[in-house]
Amino acid sequence: MRQLRADGSLRHLITLEDLPRPLIERLLERSQSLVRPLGERPPVSRALAGCTVANLFTEPSTRTRVSFELAAKRLGADVVNLEVQLSSRVKGESMLDTVYTLQSLHVDALVIRDAETGVPATVAAHVAPHVSILSAGEAHVAHPTQGLLDALTVRQHKSRFENLSIAIVGDIRHSRVARSAWHVFQALGVPDLRIVAPPALMPGPDEFRGCARHTSLETGLAEVDVVMMLRIQKERMTEVDLPDAHRYYASYGLTPERLALARPDAIVMHPQPMNRGIEIASDVADGPHSVIRDQVRNGVAVRMAVLSEVLAWRSAA
Repeated sequence: MRQLRADGSLRHLITLEDLPRPLIERLLERSQSLVRPLGERPPVSRALAGCTVANLFTEPSTRTRVSFELAAKRLGADVVNLEVQLSSRVKGESMLDTVYTLQSLHVDALVIRDAETGVPATVAAHVAPHVSILSAGEAHVAHPTQGLLDALTVRQHKSRFENLSIAIVGDIRHSRVARSAWHVFQALGVPDLRIVAPPALMPGPDEFRGCARHTSLETGLAEVDVVMMLRIQKERMTEVDLPDAHRYYASYGLTPERLALARPDAIVMHPQPMNRGIEIASDVADGPHSVIRDQVRNGVAVRMAVLSEVLAWRSAA
């Protein structure tokens, strides 16, 4: 499945894997131009007036769905929100039939979150040439706009990627956030990328190539610049021997004492929702090293940049 058009522009965004670094950097630059401090009015335009964006979510979502909706509306697009509980899929309609219906209603971009692997790519392979597909989270496989907003947050606080040590901590095995972070940070030249998890939550040996693996939080956090904590993906786990919440926090929870092992100016990230007192202490999540709220703010800017990129041909027409 090709994500790029013949001219090199982005048509679909299903995964960050193998996206050219110049394209990623262009999306980050455009995203940064759309970021505003809290309290200021967000940027709005009519660049996508006449375009229609449909958000098709078959999994629960707050931050991702709302930020895609805000992004589209701030660019002047019309927005349709669909949830599987209210759609014809409950009556047995296939995903592709739903997509064909939306395509017939002149939808230009479909934002899809689905628990099944391969859905966004399958849809992208069957839509008309003028329709773009954006993944808002695919099973445990990919969450590309989350990867971009994570990269943007690191860029804002660390400027460069080529001298960084980044630790991704927690449920790596079931995390689409971790996989997209791995793809984007590798593409941007991060030299020291670590994954830290209990053995039961480590990915298979063929995944996350180039990452150092740590089962000890203490060694994994030593002298890192960025600590990215992950949510325990209970809804994706089957037959995983995981310690209870108290024991997990005792070994893998990010506390002020453990954060002190990182560099003094290290930043702390989390894609949310957070399990406070399990993955992360509240005084870390709300402390001076935390940039978690910046991640949320950056989500709208990144999704505006991606929508502008994939629908640029429509705004120029």
